[in-house]
Amino acid sequence: MPTLLNTDTPPHGEGYMLLFRGRPWYTAGYSDDKLREIMDEVNAWFAKLDGEGKLAGGRPLFDRAVTVSAETNRSVTDGPFPEAKEAIGGYIVVNTDSFEEAVELARENPMTKYGLITEVREVASDCPHMYKVRQRLGTAAVA
Repeated sequence: MPTLLNTDTPPHGEGYMLLFRGRPWYTAGYSDDKLREIMDEVNAWFAKLDGEGKLAGGRPLFDRAVTVSAETNRSVTDGPFPEAKEAIGGYIVVNTDSFEEAVELARENPMTKYGLITEVREVASDCPHMYKVRQRLGTAAVA
């Protein structure tokens, strides 16, 4: 795993993360046959990405979460919950040639028909903010 705080080279992209968020589609009252259909669609989409060599990894997430904030110096335990509109349910990392291609992959996700929202973010090799600080302090190589 790459280091996040002490490299002297400028950060570069290492794929794109697709963050999946939304309400729990599986509680929407679909019949068992419809649930099987949805699962088949999603599995086929993942298999396609994997078969094309674009799926680099990913994981579903449990619903339990705590938000920690320095502003209040406390943990907030009242969310997110599975019924929350913005709860993140999982993520995958894809290897594509461009941000635009990653966005197209996100648009192809069959779960969007069922309310899933996907956020596409580029994965950095190093923290770009820490790199800028190191440049300012004269401790990083100049690109």
